[in-house]
Amino acid sequence: MASSTDPRGIAVLLSLLAAFGWATYYIFVLAISPGTTPSAILVYPFVFGGLAYAAWSMVEGHGRAFLAVWLEPAAYVRTALLVGMQVSVLAATYLTGPVDAALLSLIGDVVATPLIVALVLGAHREQVRSPLFAVGLLLSLVGGSMAIAGGQRITGIHDWGWLIVPAVPLTVAFYFLLTARANERRPASAVVGQSMLASALLSVAISPAVPGGLPGLEGFGAGPLVVLLLTGLSSFFLAPALYFLALRKVGLVIPPMLMTGIPVFTLLLSAVVLRLSLPLVAVLGIPVAVGGALLTLRAEAREEPPANAPAPGRP
Repeated sequence: MASSTDPRGIAVLLSLLAAFGWATYYIFVLAISPGTTPSAILVYPFVFGGLAYAAWSMVEGHGRAFLAVWLEPAAYVRTALLVGMQVSVLAATYLTGPVDAALLSLIGDVVATPLIVALVLGAHREQVRSPLFAVGLLLSLVGGSMAIAGGQRITGIHDWGWLIVPAVPLTVAFYFLLTARANERRPASAVVGQSMLASALLSVAISPAVPGGLPGLEGFGAGPLVVLLLTGLSSFFLAPALYFLALRKVGLVIPPMLMTGIPVFTLLLSAVVLRLSLPLVAVLGIPVAVGGALLTLRAEAREEPPANAPAPGRP
């Protein structure tokens, strides 16, 4: 296992903290539903997360870079992916339950991301082709799947709702990969801050098509607003900030593997906060998922990058 001063060990900790931050999203959403409209749940976390990122960018002295990102056409591709991801995840949370929604995100991280990295971006192919890495990836996915076995299954989806099944993993994978690549050229606080605030504007624009519509953006109490603030700070600010920092330290393969923690943390939070059952198969899935993540970490550690390898990004 990596020491506490090793970049891989730090990246593991950062990735797990990010996974926990994202897991809280599902709990916060269901904690204020019903009583808060889906349109408000879509818009306000973008607003709070984007404002936190903008403030961070200014404090870092990256205000000029933050403004420059708004002029890049690629920024609006990332914005569209981010809004599509959140619309899909929000729909999946309502239609399938919090743990199954986390599983769909897991597929985007654990399966789609390394395949896109290797096949499309042409990076980290040696790690992805490693038998040890493949076994670790499979165990991570199996463990995450076991963790959701006692929750709701994807049976509440009908007709066009099935579009969320491929939409969640694909938007998750492409948004984070494109953003990580953009972070190689500009500070992450500027890149992610722009996509968050632009997504807030876009989500307001499409809110008439979301249950609750524009009127649903007001008229709820202070309690739900505080929960939406916490959602924005945890899942839309801290979690991605920690995740991109982990990507900067070890590249585009290992942190996505550790997103196995999202359904595991979601399961545990659902049991404690939402009082959902915690079946034995789900409990057994936790060490399987963790074991798989450790195997992928070990496989990646065997493939040392060359001394002149470029850094994968900067915060």
